Amino acid sequence: MESQNSFYTIIDRIVSDFSSLVWGLPLLILLIGGGVYLLIRSQFIPFRYLGHAIGVLRGKYDDPNDPGQINHFEALTTALSATVGMGNISGVAVAIAIGGPGAIFWMWVSAIVGMSTKFFTATLAIMYRGKDSEGEVQGGPMYYITEGLGKSWKPLAIFFSIAGLIGALPVFNVNQLTQAINDILLKPNGIKTGFESDLTIGIILVVITSIVILGGISKISKTASKLVPSMVLLYFLSVITILVINIDVVPKYFSMIFTEAFSSEFFKGEPMLGGMVGGLIILGIKRGAFSNEAGIGTAPMAHGAARTAEPVREGLVAMLGPAIDTLIVCTLTGLTILVTGVWQTSGDNGVSLTASAFSNALPGFGNYLLLLCILVFSISSLFSYSYYGTKCMSFLLGANKKHYYNYFYIFSIIIGATTSLDLMINLIDGVFALMAIPTMLATIIMAPRVVKAAKEYFRNL
Repeated sequence: MESQNSFYTIIDRIVSDFSSLVWGLPLLILLIGGGVYLLIRSQFIPFRYLGHAIGVLRGKYDDPNDPGQINHFEALTTALSATVGMGNISGVAVAIAIGGPGAIFWMWVSAIVGMSTKFFTATLAIMYRGKDSEGEVQGGPMYYITEGLGKSWKPLAIFFSIAGLIGALPVFNVNQLTQAINDILLKPNGIKTGFESDLTIGIILVVITSIVILGGISKISKTASKLVPSMVLLYFLSVITILVINIDVVPKYFSMIFTEAFSSEFFKGEPMLGGMVGGLIILGIKRGAFSNEAGIGTAPMAHGAARTAEPVREGLVAMLGPAIDTLIVCTLTGLTILVTGVWQTSGDNGVSLTASAFSNALPGFGNYLLLLCILVFSISSLFSYSYYGTKCMSFLLGANKKHYYNYFYIFSIIIGATTSLDLMINLIDGVFALMAIPTMLATIIMAPRVVKAAKEYFRNL
């Protein structure tokens, strides 16, 4: 048993060092600096055409004869089912546990910049759709790299796809869902938790996921589009109730998000960029990227399947993602954790910290309400992420081999359920960083083409 523990410790340390290495200054410049460049280059289109974007999302401009597999709403809900969920419930809790209230401010920065990044990446995903080996139209960074930049750039597309095979694994979601079931359901009812209970939860999730993911994208998007909006609403109402109960302290904590953004008073992480505030900035941007995935390259794969002949239209729909999941959902979760005071009194981290906040504010049923939301968010994320992984596998080995990824994916659910939060979050953080490099490089190079297409689109509107 001791040798097993020391093996885990070594793996933990290697993955942690890898994550710290890739999340250095160059990546920060690429993600945030690149995003600011795209925002200025687009002349702030994401913010000037928000109303139009909502009209597109509502189906005002849909044409059933356009190429693609799913409509705008299904594309956004497939992308959101992967991002609205544990990134918002658990990722924010991780950020606050390590960085205090100021971490939320840097998540906001990441989201505002991320809106322009999403606009560009999703537009490119439609502009340069490729075809897989079976002739099916596909979108995503690997396709817009090869179709938009030419075959000589294929190594960059291969690099993205290899990283995507690991980045699409559901290990963090499963890890946090397992933790939530243990903390909310099993422990309070006197059921012993440990490796056996984690393994049992993992096996149950394997069965559920296996049934759904073998149905393909249409089944996945239909399931997600039905479940996710209703759970977002339930979660939203629960959090608003908690904030209303604690309305007297909401202004105090809301202002702390700003005042603590440039102070390291509550920061417990490693110093970066020459100091503790640098560490806080990196933490907020990491958790923001984890929450909305802007610049990472996963969402363009879902948006690339949208039924549309108008690239800019899909870009406008995609940019709503960071606004919904980071500016709205993450902020509400963050305030819930702050106003209930659990971030200072509890030693919990991740989903357990959010559960403490719900339990504290809505005694008796709050944590069960949270568990219901977590179940739906996590399980819908399991469906979406498998789609991303099979797309990467299809690009690398051919569409006839993509189903092999599902076995690898299903096996990883057991790993996610039975290992530590730190190991899982560092692994996904590190691989997301690797995926961001080709996605952002290609997007920045092709940005002028998107700007030209956008000007033409709005001229014709």
